[in-house]
Order: sequence, then C-alpha cells, then structure tokens
Amino acid sequence: MKIGCVGLGSMGFGMARSLVRSGHDVYGADLNVGSVDRLRAEGGACEDLAEAAPSLDALLIVVLNAAQTESVLFGDNGLARRIRKGAVIISSVTAAPGFAREMGARCAELGLFYLDAPISGGAAKAAAGTLSIMASGSPEAFAAARPVLDATAETVFELGNEPGAGSAMKAVNQMLAGIHIAAMAEALTFGMTQGIDPETFIEVIPNCAGTSWMLENRAPHVVAGDYTPHSAIDIWPKDLGIVLDAARDAKFSAPVTSAVLQQFLAASGSGLGREDDAAVAKIYARNANLDLPHRG
Repeated sequence: MKIGCVGLGSMGFGMARSLVRSGHDVYGADLNVGSVDRLRAEGGACEDLAEAAPSLDALLIVVLNAAQTESVLFGDNGLARRIRKGAVIISSVTAAPGFAREMGARCAELGLFYLDAPISGGAAKAAAGTLSIMASGSPEAFAAARPVLDATAETVFELGNEPGAGSAMKAVNQMLAGIHIAAMAEALTFGMTQGIDPETFIEVIPNCAGTSWMLENRAPHVVAGDYTPHSAIDIWPKDLGIVLDAARDAKFSAPVTSAVLQQFLAASGSGLGREDDAAVAKIYARNANLDLPHRG
C-alpha cells in the first residue's frame, strides 16, 4: 500500500517504521523536518506526502490533538480533498468521541473511509509493531485499514461500526493511565517518608497486589532520575481534560481524575511540562521536602 503518516513523534515514527518494515510505501510528514529525513533514511518514500496524496491508499494521523487532526484533514492545505475516493483515514489521536464522529461524517461526504483508532502501548511497542488499537468504524473502513493495523498492532479491538467508540474506550484507558502514574508518584514518595527508599520500592511493589503496568514502567524513571520524555507531563492536562469533558457531558462525577489532573497541572505550571510524566513525582517530593534520586 501507499500510506501517508502525519506525525512522526515517538509513537508515529515507530508506527511508520513498522509500516516500512512490512513492505509498504510510507510517506512521512512532520513539523520536524529531521524526523522526515530520518524516516527516509530508514526506507520511507522520498516523495513529499502532499505530492503523493492523490495516490495514497491510507492516511495515518498520529498528531497531538483534535485541532491538529482537523487542520491536517480540512485546514488550508488539508489532505482530505486531495486523497482519492475510497482511501481510508486512520486517526490515532486522543480526542473526544464527538470529534471522531464529526470527522467521520465529514470524510464520508468526500467518499473517504474513516477509522477512529486510538493507540496504547508506548514508544517501544510502536517501534515493534505491537501496539493495542481501540478502533471503531464501518466494515469497509476496517477492511481498507487492515494492512496498516496488521503492521502496527499486536491487538486490535473492534469496538463498533461508527467512529467514536474507539475514542470513548481510549478516554477510559487514559483515565486509568493518568491515575496510575500519579498513584505511583504518590506511593513512592509516601514510602520515602516512611523510610522506604525508591530502589526498595521498585524491588517490592511490582511483586505485590498494589502494582500496575504504569507503576512498573514509570517508577524506574524516578529511581534513575531520568526524565527524558517518553510521554510528557503536558500530555495529561489535555487527555484528562478530554476525560472530564466527557464525564461532565454524561453528568458523571470523576473526583479521582479531577484530583490527578490538578497534580499534572501543578507539574506543568512548575516548568516540568516537557519532562517525562513520571516527573509528577517531583511535585509530591517538593511538597514533602524530599530529595528524589538524581541522574548519575
């Protein structure tokens, strides 16, 4: 297939590489030109994505938010009107379910299939082609997107025939993921007040009932004092904001999520927004006058 990939960050680049590895012609686009050059050096197509648009079979969008997605598709240089009818748009952005439904309807008016396909698994799984994808869309959209899904995911959850269901499930996942990161930070720093050093924490808790995938993945970052952003603090005000907007629309109280959002906002407001999301532990440490491990 000829596949365009817009957004070559840690997740999008890994997905694009997985598509190249599977033998597809992959045309990358990103505001960071260096990422495009890097993809080309690893086997991506040399032609500009905008020029290749009329011949694309699929367009994979892995950008930051809904506004960027809408710009990619329907902005001044939007691709939706340049791609041939019958091609499939695969949106892997975290956005509100209503936004996915709107984009699906607008794409359908142009004769395009639209798959609402948020992703989970982190940069390592993106690079390995073993993501989990929470997808919803018409049977025709799934059929058109199948080679992309096969190349990038280990598990594809087919959640319904209409866009929106995939984004709803991603909101549930992000609620839990954000809570678990903050819970890790709170538990690790609470342990420090009780004389439990972080190294002992990650030796013991992953073998106990209180563990979680996020704890096991993020706590080692704190122990190493390494906050290289695999997933940045600033992602969480956006994602948890989406969760709470959906909760408000459903007249659903989400007090734990609300409290967690405040911790990430505090971290972002303290200048930690571009650090790894495990850096939320610094807020707990600062408030308790604790010294976290330092890199090196």
